[in-house]
Parts: sequence; C-alpha cells; structure tokens
Amino acid sequence: MQALITAAELAATGDALVLDVTVDLAAPEFDGDYRSGSGREHWLERHIPGSAHVDLRKVFADPGKPYHFGSPSPGLVAAQLAALGAREGVPVVLYDSGSLQWAARAWWTLRDAGFDARILDGGLPAWDGPVASGEEPARSPGFLPEPGESRGLWADRADVEDITHGRAPGVLVCALSPDYLAGTVPTRYSRRGHIPGGLSLPARTLLTPDGLVRTGSDLASALAPVPEDPDTPIVVYCGGGVSACLTALGLVLGGRRNVRVYDGSLEEWSADPSLPLVFS
Repeated sequence: MQALITAAELAATGDALVLDVTVDLAAPEFDGDYRSGSGREHWLERHIPGSAHVDLRKVFADPGKPYHFGSPSPGLVAAQLAALGAREGVPVVLYDSGSLQWAARAWWTLRDAGFDARILDGGLPAWDGPVASGEEPARSPGFLPEPGESRGLWADRADVEDITHGRAPGVLVCALSPDYLAGTVPTRYSRRGHIPGGLSLPARTLLTPDGLVRTGSDLASALAPVPEDPDTPIVVYCGGGVSACLTALGLVLGGRRNVRVYDGSLEEWSADPSLPLVFS
C-alpha cells in the first residue's frame, strides 16, 4: 500500500488534487481548555502551488457527532471530495504543517470511505519545491462514483469497553505522550488520565527527528510495544481521534492488518464520569 509520497515524487507528479489539511490546535492551559482554528491563514502565507486548504473541523467530518472531528459517512466524503475537484484517476495528496497527524486523520477518513490518498511525508517542511502565497484558482467540481459501505476502520465506545472488559479480543493502544498518560499536564477534555489496560505508543515516536515516518527496522523497533501478529485486533485512541490516526498509519505501514481508531477517544470517554480513567 502506498500511503506516503515524497516531495520529489510529488514534484514529478502531473495533475493531482493537493490538499493542505492543517488545523491550529492550541495546547491547553487548563483542564477543558479546547481551542482550535483553521490553518487557512498559514496556507495563504505559504503553500504548495495549486493546493487548496481544507478545514478538517468542517470538511471530512460529521457535525452531528457529539465530539470534534467526528467520522463522516462515505457518501459525505465522496461529495466533499468531488466539490474540491476530485476525479477518478487523479491522485489525492494530503499534507499539513509537519505534525503529520492532520494529514493522517484525513487519510484515515478517506481510506475508510473507500478512497485512496497519499500523505506528503514530512509535510510542508519537507517540500523543497516552489511555494506560493495568496489565493489559488478553485478547481472545477469533479465527480466520483457513489461509494460503498464504510471499510470499518473506526471503533466506538462500546468496542473499547468490550476490549477493556475482556468481552472481545484485541489490544487498546494510546497514542498520547507520557505526560498525558501520567496526568501531569492539562487536558482539553473533561478529565485527565487514560483508559485502563492499554499499551502506550505515542504518535510522535513513529517519526524521525526530521519529521518523516520511520521505515524498515526503525519502524519495527518503534512498534515493538504492540503484538507482532498482523491479525491481532488493535484499537488506537488519543485525545480527539487525530494523533491516533498517525499511530494507526504507522501500524498499518508496519504490517498490522486489523487496526481501527476510536473516533470519540478521550473527548467522548472522559465526558462520562462513570467510565474509568487511570494514571501511569
């Protein structure tokens, strides 16, 4: 599976739908401090020529979900992709300002809906071609065939509860940093802590110091906390289902075949005081 594209490969690509999906998400200063903003202003300042900015808070998201960035239906994804100019045979390339978590979130969403896309490895910092600023001409609306059912890449709260209580096989993986696991830093959500019984695989550990996705034995070493059996059911979560998608990307690239992302993650879980959270 070709989930990534290098800057050189993108520069050599002909027609492509290139989307900057960066979102500004401020670090919380106190518990419950959730502040997000569109990354459009950054895109206007500097972007890959011909690209468009997509606000993931509103696009490729279901506004009816009780948490941010809720996973949308395949039909909604298809309609929004077509409105952006997507057509059969035209590759879709996703990039962000360098965290790769936003590009991974969009990639996972499109993949669940049955659409292939590639992530610019390293994001905008890795792009060494020409850059543009200001507005870009809008692409003409495209057309995509009606998608089928979801590929089942999302997990819900019931799935997580079944794993934690031993009612279903699987491994729960947390993509948050150790500070969040320990509850020593403020959270954007209702309560600090993490879901009991999970493994720790912080999303950032899957990137090199240069911001590229690890490969080969380097990636295998980073994935060591997770069972090697490629068919082990894995559910990844984080705070809001975003960095979990970067960890999920690494797991898929590392050969794991049964990976899902808990869409609501801690935003949904922590909002219910009856659900346990622990510290480590």
